[in-house]
Amino acid sequence: MVLRLLPQSLTGSTMSSDSSKKRKPKVIRTDGGPQEGKRGKADADQDVRYYSEECEVDLRDPIKDYELYRETCQELQRLMAEIQELKSRGIKDNASEIDERRIQSCVHFMTLKKLNRLAHIRLKKGRDQTHEAKQKVDAYHLQLQNLLYEVMHLQKEITKCLEFKSKHEEIELVSLEEFYKEAPPEISRPAITLSEPHQQTLARLDWELEQRKRLAERYKECLTSKEKILKEIEVKKEYLSSLQPRLNSIMQASLPVQEYLFMPFDQAHKQYETARHLPPPLYVLFVQASAYGQACDKKLVVAIEGSVEEAKALYKPPEDSQDDESDSDAEEEQTTKRRRPTLGVQLDDKRKEMLKRHPLSVTVDLKCKDENVLHLTFHYLMNLNVMTVKAKVTTAVEMTTAISAGDLLSPDSLLNCLYPGDHGRKTPNPANQFQFDKVGILTLSDYVTELGHPYVWVQKLGGLHFPKDQPQHTVTADNSLSASHMELTVKLLRTRLQSRLALHKQFASLEHGVVPVSSECQHLFPAKIVSRLVKWAAIPYEDYAELPYTKDVIEAGLAEDTHLYYMALIERGTAKLQAAVVLNPGYSTLPPVFSLCLNWKGERTSSNDDNIRAMESEVNVNYRELWGPKPGYQLLTNQLQRLCMVLDVYLETEPHDTSVEGPKEFPQEKMCLRLVRGPMRLKPFKFNYPQGFFSHR
Repeated sequence: MVLRLLPQSLTGSTMSSDSSKKRKPKVIRTDGGPQEGKRGKADADQDVRYYSEECEVDLRDPIKDYELYRETCQELQRLMAEIQELKSRGIKDNASEIDERRIQSCVHFMTLKKLNRLAHIRLKKGRDQTHEAKQKVDAYHLQLQNLLYEVMHLQKEITKCLEFKSKHEEIELVSLEEFYKEAPPEISRPAITLSEPHQQTLARLDWELEQRKRLAERYKECLTSKEKILKEIEVKKEYLSSLQPRLNSIMQASLPVQEYLFMPFDQAHKQYETARHLPPPLYVLFVQASAYGQACDKKLVVAIEGSVEEAKALYKPPEDSQDDESDSDAEEEQTTKRRRPTLGVQLDDKRKEMLKRHPLSVTVDLKCKDENVLHLTFHYLMNLNVMTVKAKVTTAVEMTTAISAGDLLSPDSLLNCLYPGDHGRKTPNPANQFQFDKVGILTLSDYVTELGHPYVWVQKLGGLHFPKDQPQHTVTADNSLSASHMELTVKLLRTRLQSRLALHKQFASLEHGVVPVSSECQHLFPAKIVSRLVKWAAIPYEDYAELPYTKDVIEAGLAEDTHLYYMALIERGTAKLQAAVVLNPGYSTLPPVFSLCLNWKGERTSSNDDNIRAMESEVNVNYRELWGPKPGYQLLTNQLQRLCMVLDVYLETEPHDTSVEGPKEFPQEKMCLRLVRGPMRLKPFKFNYPQGFFSHR
C-alpha cells in the first residue's frame, strides 16, 4: 500500500497536549500512482511524498519506534484519564474539550496501528531472511553430503585397486637374468624395461606367451611321435606274443645243455620246483611278484618258505578215513562226565581246522633307497580260500624310540587302509560267514593277530576276486588280476613304509617340543615365531571322540577307529592351544585333520569363535601350501608350525583390555596390512613371502 502524507507528518511533537490546536495531518491512501482528476494545482504545489511502508521499515529505527510506542501509550492513558475526569464533572462546556481529546486519541490510535503494521512487516521480513538463510544452509549441507559420498566412493575404489591381484602374479615367470639372456631384443627392450617396472612385466609376459606357444607346438609334435611309437609297440607286441611259444620250445631243447654246462639256474629251479606245490593264489602271487621284480624293481626279493613235505602230504589221499558215524560211536562210548569237555575240544579242533594255513608261504621283501626293508609274509587259508599277510619292518639305522610312534610301525596298523576302506578285519569271501556259523566263529578279527590280515589287495595280488552281495563256493586265481594290481600295490607299500619311517623320526622331535622344518619350507613361515609346541602325545579313539570340539569331524566321517589320533599343546604366555589331530593311514596323500580349542580368557573353539575356525582352515583346507618337497612327508610338521604362526597372529591382533593396567601381554610383532576384515572380524593369517607381512585370504 502506498501512502501520501502532507508536509506535516506524524512526529513526537503531535502527541503533546498543545498539538490539538494545530491542524491535523492529512493522509491520503491510494492503491498505486496518483489519481488524476482529483489532484488540483494547489495539491501539485504542495510538498507531497509517496512512500511504501516496506521501504520505510528499512529506514526507521526499531528502538525509536519502540520509544514512540511507549510515549503513544502514555499519551493515550493521559487523554483517557482527562476524558474520564471531564465526564465526571458533568459540565456542558467540557464537551468541546472532550471531543478535542477524543480526536487526539484517535490520532494516537492511528499511530499505534501504523506501528503495528511496521512490526508485522519487520516480522515477515525476519521470517523471510531466516527462510533464505535456512535454504542456503540446506544447500551447503547437501553439497557437503555429496562430497562425503564422493570421498567414500573414491576410497572404496582406491581400496579395490590396492587389493586387486592380477592373474599374472600366479604365473611363475623366468628370472630376469634368464629373460634378458634368452629373450630377443624386440621383446625384452632393455632400454625401456630396465627403468620402467611396468613395461618390464609386460615384456616378461610377452616372452612367457611366446614360450608357451612354442611349447604347445612342441607338445603337438610329441603327441604325433607318441602315436607313431604306440603303433610300433603294438607291432612288436604281436611279434613277441608269437615268439613266446618258440622260446618255450627252445628252452625245453636247451635243458640238457644247461645241465652239461652247469649254468647257475639251480636256485631258480629249486624255487620253481617248490612253487609247483604252492596253492593257486600263492603261486599267482609268486609268479607275478617275481616277474615284476625282474622287470621293474630289482630291490624286490621274492622267496618261498615252509615245509615242502607237508605240502606234498596234503595232496596224498589219507590211508585210513573215518566217517561221521565212527565219530558218533566214539562219542557214545565216552562217559557222561567226559561229554561236555569232549564237545568243547572237538569244537576247538574244528575251528583250528577251519583256520588252517597252507604249509608254504610266500615272502616279499621291499627294500627302500635308505636300506630300510618291509618284510611281507603271505599265507593261504585253505578252507576259507582267502590269503592273509603279516608285516615286519627292519630299519638300517637304529631309530630313536618315541612314545607316540608306537603304532606307526606295528603290524596291525602299518598296512591298514592301504586302499581306502580296506582295514583287513573282515574276511572278503562272503562264503566264510556260513562256515563260521557252523563252528561258532563270530568274526575273523579275533584271529588276525595269529593268522594275519586278509586285506582285499592281498586277495587281488593272489588273483582272487570275491563278489560282495552273494557267496561263491569256488573262486579261481586269475593271473591278469594279480598283474594289474601288482605295480600299484608295490608302490603304495613302499610309500607307506617311507611315510611311516619319516613320521617316526618327526615324532621323536615333536615329543621334545621341537617342530622340524626343512630348509625347503623355511619360506612358508616368518623368521620369528614365539608360540611353541610343549606336548605331543598319542590318544585313543575314545578320548578323541569325547572332546566337545571334535564332533564335527566325527560326524563328517573323517575320523574312524582305523585312524591314528594325537594331541598337541601349543603355548604362548597364558594362552594354551589344544590341537586334536586325526592322522589318516594314507598320510601324506591324505592330510591330517586338526580340531582346535584355545584356552585364553575362556574356552574358544570353532563353534564360538570365527577366527578359530579360520585357523583350522589354514591347516585343514590350505594344506597343499604346506606339502613341501615331494612326496610331502613334512606336511604334519609344517601344519604344526603354521599353527604356532597363526596363534601368534591371533594373540597379537587381539585388542588390549584397557581395564588391566600394565603393558599388553602379547605385543604386536607381526606386520599386518589390516588387523580385522569383514563382519566376522577375521584376522590376517596368510603369510606373504618374501615381503614378510600378513594379509587376509
